[in-house]
Amino acid sequence: MAVTRLLVRKDALTRTELRVDADTALAPGQVRLSIDQFALTSNNITYAAFGDAMHYWDFYPTGEADWGCIPVWGFGVVVQSEHAAVAVGERLYGYFPFADSVVLEPARLSPQGFADASAHRSALPAVYNQYLRCNSDPFYAPETEELQALLRPLFTTSWLIDDFMADNVFFGATDSARKTVLLLSSASSKTAYGTAFVLAQRAGVEVVGLTSAANLAFCRSLGCYRRVLAYGQLDQLTADVPCIYVDFAGNVTLRHALHSRFTELRYSCSIGATHVDQLRGARSLPGPKATLFFAPTQIKKRHAEWGGAVFGQRLLQAWKAFMATVANPAAPWLVAQHHRGPSAALAAYQQVLAGSGDPRAGHMLSLRSR
Repeated sequence: MAVTRLLVRKDALTRTELRVDADTALAPGQVRLSIDQFALTSNNITYAAFGDAMHYWDFYPTGEADWGCIPVWGFGVVVQSEHAAVAVGERLYGYFPFADSVVLEPARLSPQGFADASAHRSALPAVYNQYLRCNSDPFYAPETEELQALLRPLFTTSWLIDDFMADNVFFGATDSARKTVLLLSSASSKTAYGTAFVLAQRAGVEVVGLTSAANLAFCRSLGCYRRVLAYGQLDQLTADVPCIYVDFAGNVTLRHALHSRFTELRYSCSIGATHVDQLRGARSLPGPKATLFFAPTQIKKRHAEWGGAVFGQRLLQAWKAFMATVANPAAPWLVAQHHRGPSAALAAYQQVLAGSGDPRAGHMLSLRSR
């Protein structure tokens, strides 16, 4: 047997190579998964863009300093097992390499899943090392498997952004009418509209989506934004309104324009990077310093305060409400598109990297041809 992986140049994400290597024999306690399908979104491009700074490259090291393997969220099936408590045929959800198979070392097993105890992952955030058994995962439903891969990790971040803002009393960004305004860039992105959906459930919170002119109609059709404006329409917003900027785009020019215009900007945070070529260079900004939001930090805080069970129950409740809206057959927010085989997967990667395509399309990939 062999394993196929897509590798990318860490300093030039458009450069890729498909590598086919011989599988290694399993050691005692290890399992091998066939990666059935996985989602590819701008979130994965963020993993690559921050691969060194946030250690995303460390989850699946390539052994080559210049080349990385992008992590993805998806589903796999155990095809070989040297672990007595993990059966061949088990279907798992989790954080995989952009590949057609992976070897894991299960530890801390429960009926719900296990953690990968591979030595190179021991110092990495625990949330990325968990693998969930689909037959006991309350989030899992076979009919929405694609939506889970596409949206679950992103919606978890969305839900945590909302929780982080409320936890910090929206940084005092409330006007005399007890209204809190949040400006979200890249409003057509899945993490942005998930955040808008959750924030919109709060009384007194108004969410303004900022997007390209091409995506105005899509964003307005979702119904989760109070207003949707094109990036060139910032002058339609009152300059002295207390507000928060949640940056999903990483566009330095936009960030500078927004920081310069809004004199009562109380907090500015960066979530992702759909404009990879403009990630850096945001220096000497007026107003508050742009701060990177790191979801595992808020997860750790809430687990300590609430306990894991309560955390999971609250997230599950929010997820079900989100799914009821997103998967509405009369007006779905997202429709899965399947790309099977190395060539199709590579083409999908280049499309997502370029930030092109229909925002209603969700890309599901497999490096296996069948």
